[in-house]
Amino acid sequence: MEISFYKYQGTGNDFVMIDDRAQKFDDSDLKLVSQLCDRKFGVGADGLILIRNHADYDFEMIYFNADGSQSMCGNGARCAVAFSAFLGILEEKTSFLAIDGAHEAILKDGLVQLLMGDVAGIDEKGADSFVNTGSPHHIRFVDDVQDYPIFAEGKKVRYDEMYAPAGTNVNFVEKVSADEIFVRTYERGVEDETLSCGTGVTAAAIAFGKDLPAATIKIQTLGGQLSVKFKASVNGAFKEVWLIGPAQQVFAGKINL
Repeated sequence: MEISFYKYQGTGNDFVMIDDRAQKFDDSDLKLVSQLCDRKFGVGADGLILIRNHADYDFEMIYFNADGSQSMCGNGARCAVAFSAFLGILEEKTSFLAIDGAHEAILKDGLVQLLMGDVAGIDEKGADSFVNTGSPHHIRFVDDVQDYPIFAEGKKVRYDEMYAPAGTNVNFVEKVSADEIFVRTYERGVEDETLSCGTGVTAAAIAFGKDLPAATIKIQTLGGQLSVKFKASVNGAFKEVWLIGPAQQVFAGKINL
């Protein structure tokens, strides 16, 4: 079987993108998803995204992690918007459907601004915290994130029994300044550190700026620079949460499987 695909990356978080508006891709074949994402025997990516038609939205994003599991992916959604613009589905503004519901996005000045879902609040986990931004994220603030044992500590928390059976993503965060943080992420479904995680940096920014009535937080990742802006409401929920950053096409190709 020959599959046409495009490769996109958003601050180093990379995705196999497939125009599946004709719905020819068998999304029940999770082995195929994993094979396409395999960095030695496939295209290689952190996840796979299908773009499909939807009667009520500009498009629907079907997202798979590299292991075939599904969740919301912020950087993946930004890449899906850029890819859909490339396909001629949209121009500057869009509304689309993802696994966690409807989203809006704006393409402006080379950046994709993605409206995330509202965040219900923050759960304290001892010295750490937990934030669900469409995907679950455990947040830990550390003094020197560059030298922190991300894989070992991330894996330990990811499989901790308090998150069983589904597990969680794990974000390690260092304060850089009053409005900037450095975030590294162990990502569930990839089972390793990724260069960036959109839902993860969003969760980290909210945990960092939780006491502010509104904030714009700059975020360093190993893959590049992102920013998150949001408003807090009186009941502890966070509204108008925007994830902002670049999304770029890397290459296009065909693969026989």
